[in-house]
Amino acid sequence: MTPKRIGFFGFDGFMALDLIGPMEAFAATVIDDNQGAPQPAYEVVLIGVTSRPFTAECGIVFQPQKSLSNAPALDTLVIPGGSGLRAPATSTAISAWLASRVKGANTIRRIASVCTGTYGLAAAGLLDGRNVTTHWRFAADLAAKYTKLKVNPNALFLKDGPFYTSAGVTAGIDLALAMIEEDYGPAPALAVARELVVYLKRPGGQEQYSEPLQFQTESTDQFADLAAWMVSHLQKDLSVEALAARACLSPRQFTRRFKHSFGATPATFVEDLRLAEARRHLSAHGASIDAIATSVGFNSADAFRRAFERRFGVNPTTYRRCFDAGNAGSRANRPLQMKPNKVNFNQKRGSR
Repeated sequence: MTPKRIGFFGFDGFMALDLIGPMEAFAATVIDDNQGAPQPAYEVVLIGVTSRPFTAECGIVFQPQKSLSNAPALDTLVIPGGSGLRAPATSTAISAWLASRVKGANTIRRIASVCTGTYGLAAAGLLDGRNVTTHWRFAADLAAKYTKLKVNPNALFLKDGPFYTSAGVTAGIDLALAMIEEDYGPAPALAVARELVVYLKRPGGQEQYSEPLQFQTESTDQFADLAAWMVSHLQKDLSVEALAARACLSPRQFTRRFKHSFGATPATFVEDLRLAEARRHLSAHGASIDAIATSVGFNSADAFRRAFERRFGVNPTTYRRCFDAGNAGSRANRPLQMKPNKVNFNQKRGSR
């Protein structure tokens, strides 16, 4: 088996984790050959603007294996983000090189960006009219500078044609896992996720700002770590009485303070956590609807189906069917039209 060659751009002022995370994911992927012996699935190549070493924003110095002038033919190219990419000299050089590799004998099969690496593709005019994403903090600026882009400020990663864009830093690992699954199926991708000790393999349409993270960010008291514990214990008793005991409050005090802080009852929040986890299970393959219902803490499959349809406007089977159609990368481009979240975490504290 011939490994697929994956090129990674590097330049002064890039974000190291944008590059290292996806690079490790591809490098860790192995596929059995015809004799059942494991072989590397990818050849990873680090490409600099020139052959000189370049320095990441955090100060680490990297030595490129190739440069723009002698870069080999590539199956896939990954462009990390970082302030250096927005420097005119770097952006111009990379954009010109990209334009030359989109057509011709050395055409790259797919091109991906991590975080603000989207700026490099946008500057080359390659994303005009396409659905893209980037780190949430730069989404408005990207949309203002490149008005022909259809910017989604919240998706973890998106695929539009041969172009893939992703949110900040760790979302690059999610994107790499989706590409590995696209190339070789779910088993190698899940094996890499396990090797990298990734909590779970997240679908592209998942929000950058998860509900548990939002819960922890908004909280300033003993609720701060409660959401993370709840996510890891969805099968446990998450009644008001059990949660109140964990927070060292009476049920009445707990309910009042919870609702005052987050504009929702504990029961509503627990149900939303369970349904959010169920969505992640449904976007994967294998588990039955009944098994998913049990795994996230619902008393019965019927109760799960009713709650899911009430929350999202579609039943679990229909939701799963949408994710079964097409490959992992394209799923993010076909979002369901679902009912809005019932929980508004900014109700008490104002929007960001």
